[in-house]
Parts: sequence; C-alpha cells; structure tokens
Amino acid sequence: MTDTTGTLDEALERLHDSGPERHGWLSNHAPMAVEALVRHGQAATVHRWLDRYADKLEEPPPPYAPVTADGWREALGDPARSTDWTRFFARELAERPWRAVLAAWWPRLLPGIAAGATHPVIRTGHAVRTLLASPEGATAPRLAELAHALGYWAARHQPLPPLTALAVAPTAAAALNAVPPVPDQDGGIRHRLAQLTAFPVWGGARDPEAARALLTELVAAATHRYATHGYGEPVMLVHAATAPNAVLRVLPALPRALWAPSLSAAWAASAAVTAAYTPLEPAPYEATPLTPEEVFARAAAHGDDHTIKFTDTALDVGGPLALAAAVRSVELNAPAFP
Repeated sequence: MTDTTGTLDEALERLHDSGPERHGWLSNHAPMAVEALVRHGQAATVHRWLDRYADKLEEPPPPYAPVTADGWREALGDPARSTDWTRFFARELAERPWRAVLAAWWPRLLPGIAAGATHPVIRTGHAVRTLLASPEGATAPRLAELAHALGYWAARHQPLPPLTALAVAPTAAAALNAVPPVPDQDGGIRHRLAQLTAFPVWGGARDPEAARALLTELVAAATHRYATHGYGEPVMLVHAATAPNAVLRVLPALPRALWAPSLSAAWAASAAVTAAYTPLEPAPYEATPLTPEEVFARAAAHGDDHTIKFTDTALDVGGPLALAAAVRSVELNAPAFP
C-alpha cells in the first residue's frame, strides 16, 4: 500500500531530529513502526502514536569528526560516531543514486548484522521498502531515513564471534529447532551473543533465486516458530523473524551477486537471536478467525512497536499460522499505551 496522505514523510521529518537510541542502548523504533502503520492503512493513527512515543526519543549524539571515504574503517562500530555516520551517508546519498550507495555499503555492513540487536538492519529494510514502493519517488525524508538507518548500522557494527559448523539441517524450521541455546540466558543481548559457539549448517545456496527462496522460507519458519516459542522472550524473539525479513525486503534493490551472502547473514542473525532467547520447550497456541486486516488493526491498537513490526512481517508471510503468531505477539507483549 502506498502513502497518498503524506503522513509517512511528515512522521519521518518529525523523527529525524532524534537519535537512533535512548538510554545508551535501547533502539528508537518509531521510524520502523510508523512505516508499518502507514503501509497497512493506519496512517490516521501515526501522529497520535508518535505523540505517545515522544518521551522515548532522545537527541542524537553530538558529532565528533566527519567520516570520510578513505577513513571510514576507524569509525566502524563506534556508537559515539552515529551522527558522523548519518551525515556521511546523507552526503553519499546526495551525490549518488541510493541504490548505488546501498550496493556499495551492504557487503561492508553485513558482517555486523546482529549489531544493535538487529535493529539497524531492520530499520534499513523498512527504509528500502519505502523507497522501492513509492511512486512518489525518493523523497527527501525517505532518503534521510536511509541515511539514518545505514548510519546506525555502521555505528553499531559488531560481528558475531567465530562459529563452528554443526550438522546440516534439511529445512529452515529444522535448523532453527537445532540451534543450541546459549548457556547463560541472563543479561543483555551482547552478553548472550558473546556465548555463541556453533550453528547448524543451512541455506548454503549460491544461485540468487535459490537464495531468495531459502530466505523466504527462513522468514516463514521464524514467524511460525514465534507462535510456539515466543513466550520465552516475547520482545526479543520477534527479531528472529523481522531481521531476515528486512534482508528479504532489501534484495530487490541489490545486485543479484549479493543475494547469496545476504541469505548467509540473515541466517546468522536469526540463529543468533534464537540461541540467545529461545525456551527449551514449545507452548500451545490457538488459531485465529481474524482476517489479516483485523490482525494488523489489533496490533496497531495494542501500540507496542515490536508487536506492530512483527505483525507486519507475519502479514508478509501470510497464512493461518503466521496470523496466529501475530495474535500471540499481541497477547504476550505489554500494550504500549494502557
């Protein structure tokens, strides 16, 4: 669905004076949530939602020193440089087509896909989806949003620890089920990801179309798995689905040569979140009689940003189990605006 109201551009302009995080680590979810709301016909709720979210916004970090085309490596992974990175990408996007900038930086950023609890790649996926779907073209607020998303990713860039290979899994669902949980499931995500040692082997496609098909399978498997395992950590486990779906959304804007490595990175992100938070046993869930439109309306009324974004992904997947998983996210996560 395209935005004929101008609401998305207005919302993004409201948000671009804010930083990518608050309290030093928690992500600013507003740009992603408002894009999903507009896409699913909830534009009329966006500004009210932002008014309520406003106390979660902070000013961006002060600039330190400009990131340059020759010296960018020294700034990679430095969260204090997020404003420098955003300004760098704003300059890049002013000088070159956005697809060219994305193609150049995507392979540089992919090794750090799990950074920021995968929020930077998710924000990038929402930004690219908007640019791809807009008959209005690449408006200034939408290009600025891509600069913010890529800047956040570069600033938080952090590769996973070295991993050994476990047995080959035949399907994405089997692979997720075979991911070993980290030994200590207390503490934040950085503590948990530092404990990763091995993942099942899955998704080694080289052909671009095969890679896209497998990535689609992964998104569906992670979405379905939330219905039975999301209770383990209802907020964080949505990212096992939303992170690979962000990559899937970006594929059409990338050279086909980057599709296979994108699959590999998406699998690593989904497996990492699964290992960090999955419970040991599945739980029962109930089917829902609601239509996709009714499920998203319920998520929008619920207001929680993670629930909105997960439901957005569930509607991409489609089908009864994905809708049941989305309803489960509404049940498990606390409403944003009681």
